[in-house]
Amino acid sequence: MPSLHTSGGVGLTFRRFWPLTRGDRKWLLVVILCVIVAAVAETASILIFSNLTDHALQAGSVSAFWQPAGQWLAVAVLGAIVGYLGNSLATWTAERFVLRLRAHVFRHIQDLPPDFFQRHRQGDLVERLTGDVESIEALVVSGVVGTVAALFSTVFYAGAALWMRWDLALVTFLLAPLFLLAARRFSGRIKESSQDERAADGAITSVVEESLGNIVLTQAYNRRRAEEQRLDKEARAWMRASVRGARASELYEQLVEVVETVCVLAVIGFGAWEIAEGRMTLGELLAFAAFLGYLYPPIRNLGQLGLTFTAATAGAARLLEILSARPAVTDPATPAEPWWVQGRISFDDVTFRYPGAADDSLTSVSFTVEPGELVLVTGPSGAGKSTLSRLLIRFYDPDAGAVRLDGVALSDVPLEFLRDHVTLLPQETLILHGTVRENIACGRSWASEAEIEQAARAAAAHDFITALPEGYDTPIDPGTAALSGGQLQRIAIARAMLRAAPVLVLDEPTAGLDAVAARRVVGPLRRLMNGRTTLMITHDLALAPDADRILVVAGGRVVESGTHGELLRRGGVYAGLHQAGGGTVPDQATMTLKAFRSAHSATS
Repeated sequence: MPSLHTSGGVGLTFRRFWPLTRGDRKWLLVVILCVIVAAVAETASILIFSNLTDHALQAGSVSAFWQPAGQWLAVAVLGAIVGYLGNSLATWTAERFVLRLRAHVFRHIQDLPPDFFQRHRQGDLVERLTGDVESIEALVVSGVVGTVAALFSTVFYAGAALWMRWDLALVTFLLAPLFLLAARRFSGRIKESSQDERAADGAITSVVEESLGNIVLTQAYNRRRAEEQRLDKEARAWMRASVRGARASELYEQLVEVVETVCVLAVIGFGAWEIAEGRMTLGELLAFAAFLGYLYPPIRNLGQLGLTFTAATAGAARLLEILSARPAVTDPATPAEPWWVQGRISFDDVTFRYPGAADDSLTSVSFTVEPGELVLVTGPSGAGKSTLSRLLIRFYDPDAGAVRLDGVALSDVPLEFLRDHVTLLPQETLILHGTVRENIACGRSWASEAEIEQAARAAAAHDFITALPEGYDTPIDPGTAALSGGQLQRIAIARAMLRAAPVLVLDEPTAGLDAVAARRVVGPLRRLMNGRTTLMITHDLALAPDADRILVVAGGRVVESGTHGELLRRGGVYAGLHQAGGGTVPDQATMTLKAFRSAHSATS
C-alpha cells in the first residue's frame, strides 16, 4: 500500500485528486464568496448590536431601538439567504466530486486483471468505493472551502477586534496558537485510528458479503457460530479503532473549549475594569467579546481541519493502492484498422506466467483454429486450458509469442473491437441483478424485442421465460431460486447468441449440470456454435466425437492433437483421460452425447 506520511501525505492526496474538481471550481469560488458575504453580515450584526446596546438598551430609549433593530433584521435575512445558497451549493459541489471520483476509481477497477481481484476481498473494495471516497471529498472539496472560510473569517474577525481595541486584541491573540498546537499533538493518534477503522470497515463488509454469498455452506456445515465469531472479531477491531479516534477527537474538543473559556473570561474581566475606568462602553465590550466568540471557532476549525486532513490520508492510501495498480492490458498506441473478422485464431509459440506465480501456465503453445472450426481443448485440471481463453479474450498478454485473430496480433487490436468479436461463455453462469430481458441483452443493449426473443428461442429458453410471472420482465439475480442451473445457462447462451460474434469461447459449458440439464443445453450450444469459430474447453469427453479437432493440454503444453478416433487409437494422454471414465462414457455423458449428435445432425 502506498505510504502517506503526515508531512506530505495531505499534499500528495491533494495533488492526486484536485484535478477531478475541474468544471466545478467556479462553483467553489461562488461558495467562498458566499462565506465572505456571510462573514461581513455577521460583522455588521455585531456592530449594530453594539450600537443598539449603547443607545437603546442602556439609555432605555424605545425610539432609538427601531432603526438598529430594522438594520439588524435586514442583515440577518441577507446572511440567512447567502448562507442557505452557499451551503446548498457546497453540498451539491461536494456530491458531484464524490460522484466523479467514485466513477474514476470504478472505471479503473474494471480494467484491472483477474489476479488483482484474487488478491483483494470484494467487501474491502466496496468499502474503498464508498467510505474512502467520501474521506477524500472531505479533504479536496469541503476541506478547501472550510480552509478558505476559516482563514478569511480568522483574518476578518481579528481585524475587527484590532480595530476596536488593538491592545486587548493582541493579548487575547497570544492564546490562539494553542489551538494549532493541540491539533498537531492529536493528529498522529487520529490518523492511526482512522487507518485501523478504514481497514476494519472493509473487513466487516467482506465478512458479511462472503457469509451471505456462502449461506448454503454456512447452514449445511453448521458454521453459523463460526461466521458470527468472524464478524465479531472484525467488528471489535472496528470498535476499538473507532473509540480510540473518538476519544482523541473529543479530548481535543474539550481542551479547546477550556482554552476558549479562559480567553473569554480574560476579556470580560479586563473589559469590566475598562468600563469602570470609563475607557470602554458596555456595547463595545459585548461587541469585542462577540468578535472573539466568532474568531475562535474558525481558529479551532483550522486545527480540526488538520485532523480531518490527517484522517483523509488513510482513505487516500487505500484508494491510491487501487489507482496505482496497472491494467494487465491496454489499447495499442497505433491500433489496427477495423476489418471484417473471419474468425481465424492462432497461438504462435505462446508462453505465459500469471503475475506472482512460480511457474509458467503455458509454455511454447502453438495451434490454429480455422474459421467455422470447432476445436475442443481438454486435459487434466490445472493444465492451463482456461489460460487459453483468458489470453484469447485478452485479460492478459503472453510473455512470449503472440495470439492472433485473422493474422493480426491481439496486442494491436483495440480491446472494444476484440471483445465485440470474441464471445466468452464462462464456466460460471453469470447473471446480473435485473430482468430476464436485461440479462439477455446485457452485451447488446440496443437489441430489439424481436432479436431478444429470437435469441431466446434459439437457446430453447423462450418457453420457460414466458411461463415466468412477468415473462421477459421477470426480475432475477445471481442467487435466484426461480430458475434452475440449466435454465440460467440457456439464458447465458441466448446472451451469447444475441451478440453474434464470429469467435466463440466455451469454458466448461456443461459443468455443474445434471444429465437432463446437460441434454437440454447441448442443442442450443450446437446452434450457438454453428458457423462460428469455436474453442471449447471441457472435461466432458462426451462432446469430443463431433469436434473437428481435439487439443490435449498437459503441463502447460499441447501434448496431443487430432480427432477423437485418432487420439483413442494412439493410446496417449487423451486415451488415458477417456479410460479414466471406465473406458466408456458414463451414463450422464452418454445422454449428453446422444443429444449432441442428434442436434448436430439436425443442423448439418
